[in-house]
Amino acid sequence: MEKEIRKEYTNGELTIVWQPNKCTHAAVCVQTLPKVYNPAAKPWITIGNATTEELKAQINKCPSGALSYYLSNEDHNV
Repeated sequence: MEKEIRKEYTNGELTIVWQPNKCTHAAVCVQTLPKVYNPAAKPWITIGNATTEELKAQINKCPSGALSYYLSNEDHNV
């Protein structure tokens, strides 16, 4: 069984949860918000380069579910 890997990136208001094992590399994230998602960079997600609303809209389009999010004021059992 493959170990679940999770990485989190936060701007204080929203936390992006990335599960690389789920990623299908459709590149929707990179195409939608290239200033946030750069696979050649480390870390590859620069959450401060977009607003919380822009991030939420993009994450909701992730076809594999590899990207999800929770707000700081929410229970985050993602």
